[in-house]
Amino acid sequence: MKREIFDKYIFIITLLLISIGVNANNPLATKQQIGMFKNSKTCVVMESGVSFFNAPVKDAIQKYWKATGYEFIDQKEFEIRRKDSKYSFIVLMQGAYDKDPGGVSYSYISLLLGDGSGNLTKMPEFCSIPLSYAGDLDADYEYVIPAVIKFMQIHVNNLEKDRLLISINGLKYYNKAGYNDKLLLLNKDKMATNADSPEKISAVCPYKVKLLNVSQIHSEMANNPKNTLFHFHVGPPKEGGAGKCFEMLFDAEGNLYYYNSRKVTNENPDGFNLTDFNNIR
Repeated sequence: MKREIFDKYIFIITLLLISIGVNANNPLATKQQIGMFKNSKTCVVMESGVSFFNAPVKDAIQKYWKATGYEFIDQKEFEIRRKDSKYSFIVLMQGAYDKDPGGVSYSYISLLLGDGSGNLTKMPEFCSIPLSYAGDLDADYEYVIPAVIKFMQIHVNNLEKDRLLISINGLKYYNKAGYNDKLLLLNKDKMATNADSPEKISAVCPYKVKLLNVSQIHSEMANNPKNTLFHFHVGPPKEGGAGKCFEMLFDAEGNLYYYNSRKVTNENPDGFNLTDFNNIR
């Protein structure tokens, strides 16, 4: 009986390590490990209990995951398999992200390769994308999940060809300029105060822009429109706090066109701002 109780506590503590003290600074996968990924089975780790993560990820994997065979597993099975490099994993992690100097905790979706050490921080990483501040119950990231699942597969192929530049630039490797033929669907609820109206935007942005809510963006992107980019934002919850905000622009095919992160301050408040517009000109 004591042994069963001991094992139970060890399992609970191990699960907590997934969400506590983990950094999205795992070692970048080598070219050899990229080859191992292509021969792996990808295990998609479902969250326990009530989760906004499970349903959209499961649906997107079933529709769009082509890179490897896949299987949906629970967190207990993840604890067993993560030591085996014949498996890769899509898993929701929590912890400091992108070397956040304040150690603020975020939720991010990661694509990792199993590692014999059993150490989460040593599992080779192919890709990590922030989805929300950890514990933010108002976060709405369902609409970006299909693009993220497609992007992960694009990114692995690019990583194989251009690992050095990606290791230097991170996701900014994808930043492009000149969107003259693109329509930008921007989240009107996640714009900085200096860019929260058509008039303010038009002063610096020559592109076609629509300010929409998340539901409207989701509806427009459901038809896989051509030459259309949509905005995904991660920032502090409504009550505010320290940390970073993240701005991303994807298309319906999962191509990332813009990525930026910065510290949120009173002088430089949360939201897609005029500097972001200048970055994409």
